[in-house]
Parts: sequence; structure tokens; C-alpha cells
Amino acid sequence: MNKPLKTPHAGLRLGGDTREVLVMAALLVASIALFSFAAPGFLGAANFNSMAMQLPELGLLSLAMLVPIISGGLNLSVTFTANIAGLATAWLVQGVLGDLGLASAPLAIVAGLGVGAAAGCLIGVIVAYVGAHPILVSLGAMIFLQGLGEFLTRGGGLSGMPEAFQVIGAGHFLGVPMPMWIFLGAAAVLIYIMHFTRTGFSIYMLGSNARATEYSGINVKRVLITVYTLSGLLAGLAGMVMLARFNSVRVGHGESYLLITVLACFLAGANPFGGFGRVLPLVLGLMSLQVIASGMNLMGASQHLATAVWGGFLIIVMALRMPFLKQS
Repeated sequence: MNKPLKTPHAGLRLGGDTREVLVMAALLVASIALFSFAAPGFLGAANFNSMAMQLPELGLLSLAMLVPIISGGLNLSVTFTANIAGLATAWLVQGVLGDLGLASAPLAIVAGLGVGAAAGCLIGVIVAYVGAHPILVSLGAMIFLQGLGEFLTRGGGLSGMPEAFQVIGAGHFLGVPMPMWIFLGAAAVLIYIMHFTRTGFSIYMLGSNARATEYSGINVKRVLITVYTLSGLLAGLAGMVMLARFNSVRVGHGESYLLITVLACFLAGANPFGGFGRVLPLVLGLMSLQVIASGMNLMGASQHLATAVWGGFLIIVMALRMPFLKQS
């Protein structure tokens, strides 16, 4: 039997949105309170600046993962899409567009974002018109992009970006690092798209019940292409931030983030079966994960232990939420 069709605002009527935001906000406050006592120097400006510099990469990749999950799919290629977008940008700046001076950086960034969107669009086209499962298609895309990047760079990387990229990666505005502004801006735009536009409404409907969505007159193929194009664009934006922060790019940048993006989406309340998931709880959940990682680092704990703690959170949260997901 098909699942009943839910609208994007069903969670709001049931108090789901408020509940998820409150849960994530409580987790964030509790994490800050815990490490403010347990970790020396946690409340210092230097630590908060460090967290604001580190969070945007994972944050943008998590946003890129959230949209396909809401639609009932998955995009396993987000990290390599980010790397290919970054490689394209670096290559253009250092080669074809190098003689254009100040104009080279913005043009190369636009081109890099276009590469990310094109990679996502290709996945969407295959999913929509071939009917292959998104996991298989995005897995194939991940392997393809990884191999392509290693072939183009011969396993190395590109470095030495213009000053404009250093401003993006290490600059501040109103005391907040520029990468954090980029992440918050992207999250705000995605909130608008998902909650206040017909496109967002269609994506939620698709994740709730694909067959009913098609019967309602919505062009499901177009929605699928939009989902993965938007995911690729957000991944490309993550690639720009990583390129600017590290002043270099290689195929393996951010590879360890892949499974953590899925963890973050589910931790914030996204339904693994599609149809539900909000941006604001995800942002708060990502902040909590960053607080945990930074706090444990200040306490001298291994980064691997922090990753294990993140995994433990996922198991506990999913175990608690599963009865509600089955009823929805």
C-alpha cells in the first residue's frame, strides 16, 4: 500500500518543525554548557573563530545531501563533485582566465559552480529518464569523478590561488569568518526554496509519495533533475570554500565528510524514507557536532573518538525516532 500523501507543511501542523528545532537547540546549548566546563579555553574567541572556519565545509556538503534525502534519494558524489568544481576553478584561474586580472576569480568561481551543477544535473537526468536508483547512479558518479580528478591532476593537486580567494577563505566580516557567512547565506536561500516555493513543495511531495505526486500533475522527471542539480550546485559551493580555505585543491579533500553529511541530516530529523527534513534543525545539529569535535579536541581527545561519538549519536537518535518514522 502506498504511503499517504503528505504536504511540506504537515510537520508544521503536527508540531514536528518546532519539536526538531527545540531538540537541536537543546543539544547545542547542552553541548556548549558541557564543554565550557570540561574543555579549557572553549569559550574563548579563538575557539569560536576556529569553529566558524571549520563548520562551513561540512555544512554546505550536508545541505547538498539534505535535498536528495528529502526527495527520497541520496547523492553519494557530493564530496567529489565539490573537488571537481574546485579543480575546474583553480585550473581556470591559473590557465585560461589568468590574464583577466581581477575578473578571473569571479568568472572562475561561476564556472566552478556550473561544473558542480552540471555533475548533479547529469545524475538527475539518469535517475529521471533511466529509472536507476539514486544510490547506484550517484555511486557511479562518485567513482567517475574521483577517477577523472586523479587523471587530470595525476594524483596531485593545484595550489596558489589569487588574493581574492584568500579573502573568501580567511577574511572576516563583522567579526565572523567569510566561510560562515557563505554557509548561512546558502542555508537561508535553501530555506526559502524548500519552504516557500512550488519547487520545494514538489520535492517534499516526491519524497512522500512519488506515484501520487505524478498523478497530481507534477512533472516528476523535472523535479528529480532539479533536486540533483541543486545538490550539485551546493556541493560546488562547498568546493569553492575548501579551495579558498586551503589555498589548494586535490581529489581527496573532504572525502571523510561523506558519511558524516548523512549522519547530520538524520540527526536533524530528516526521514531516511524521504518526505521530511528541515534546514534549520540541520544547521543547529551541525553546530552541535562542531562543538563536540572542538570541545573534545581541546580536551586532548582523538579526532577518531569524536567521530565515534558522532556515530553513537546517530544510532541513539535513529533508535528513538524510528517508531515515529514508521507511523508517518
